[in-house]
Amino acid sequence: MIKTHPRFAVVGHPNKGKSSIVSALALDDTVQISDTPGTTSKQRSFPLQVDGKILYELIDTPGFQRARRVLAWLEKHDVSADKKHEVVQMFITEHRGDSQFNDELELLEPIMEGAGIIYVVDASKPYGKEYEAEMEVLRWTGQPSMALINHIEETDYSIEWKRALGQYFKMVRTFNPMTTNIEQHVSILESMAQLKEEWIAPVKESITLFNRYQEQRIQESSQVITQLIYDALSHIEELSLSEEEASMDEKERIEEQYKQYLRKLEVATQKKIEKIWNHNNLQKKQTFLTFQNLDLFSEESASVFGLTRKELLITGATSGAITGAGIDLLFAGHTLLLGGAIGALVGGAGAYFGFNELSEIKVMGQLLGRHYLQMGPMKNRNFSYIILGRVLFHTSSIATRSHAIRSVAELSMEHAFKEKWLDDSLRTSLEKYHKKFRSLDEISNETLKEYESLIKNVLYKLISH
Repeated sequence: MIKTHPRFAVVGHPNKGKSSIVSALALDDTVQISDTPGTTSKQRSFPLQVDGKILYELIDTPGFQRARRVLAWLEKHDVSADKKHEVVQMFITEHRGDSQFNDELELLEPIMEGAGIIYVVDASKPYGKEYEAEMEVLRWTGQPSMALINHIEETDYSIEWKRALGQYFKMVRTFNPMTTNIEQHVSILESMAQLKEEWIAPVKESITLFNRYQEQRIQESSQVITQLIYDALSHIEELSLSEEEASMDEKERIEEQYKQYLRKLEVATQKKIEKIWNHNNLQKKQTFLTFQNLDLFSEESASVFGLTRKELLITGATSGAITGAGIDLLFAGHTLLLGGAIGALVGGAGAYFGFNELSEIKVMGQLLGRHYLQMGPMKNRNFSYIILGRVLFHTSSIATRSHAIRSVAELSMEHAFKEKWLDDSLRTSLEKYHKKFRSLDEISNETLKEYESLIKNVLYKLISH
């Protein structure tokens, strides 16, 4: 079968980050990565597909083991430059099944089948003459090639590496698979396109599709986040009562059920986000899901992600009054103002005094003969920004996390995160929709799309910074 998409064999010395680079560029966290030499013993293909179309294919290969012996065999054949690739093919054919050259055969075969070469080195280690044998073997293949300089540790010998690599490869680039972002990813693709004239058009098409894929993932994330906020703010929890009056135990039970539902809703959304961004195998400690023990309903979570009391006052004042039982709830039992009062002052005060309240608990069903407790929808204005801030932080962390990272995922909390995405204008816009979600009025698809658009703009800002 003829391959119509660009293919690249990622090759080099063992433990120089080849598999990490494959994982990062293929957006695939199933690539096996280990510090143990020889972890990759067979070539394995990792195509990046978007909507069923392969953009490009990366081939993870074993590291060179006997490059000097291979080169010595090749150099016994005194041929012109245009025939050297034939000698490499002869070597593959003659030594197929020979275990001592297994690694060399695994990495040379895809190259001789037309794959471009991406040669990986670690610039935190000094350049040595021993690398020249493997670079010379690659030059014998005649295939277009580029070198990627990786920095596994902090020491830097990149100047001497660039000087040497420039003599063997058409292009030399620096690329850290652990910290790569969308701009660096596209830049590497653009470099790949320059390796071979026939690749320019297909790689450019791949870049266009890749950028579209990025937009698609942001769009899907916005939809998932919108659904989370709507479901969280509009949810109603019910608990059947054994008597006409609710006991304190029953009130505590329904409040815990209400909180647990919202916690599970948040975790389910996190998993959806991870799937959207191809982090299906992300290994997490439980602290990752609860933001390093910052529970959804903790004061710490409110401090990091929620509004300040001043912001709540302003938000309440600009969104208008809350009447009746809502005011009683927000004042936490202190009837400083009448439930029928209206206006900006009431709205602002209600938000202020309701800083720690979630929703009122009602005894329902007196006229139907079945008594039950009901909690919800969410009345606390601050909760909207806490759960939204948490999911935005999670999404931006996942979206910008390299697929090459294999360490246990923990979110690094930022107390200034809110300032990165939320300003007064956006808060006013969001509150208009949060108020609708809390009202239990029928919400149109158009309204959800409008909210989704706000979230999408925030994600663009956080992810593409």
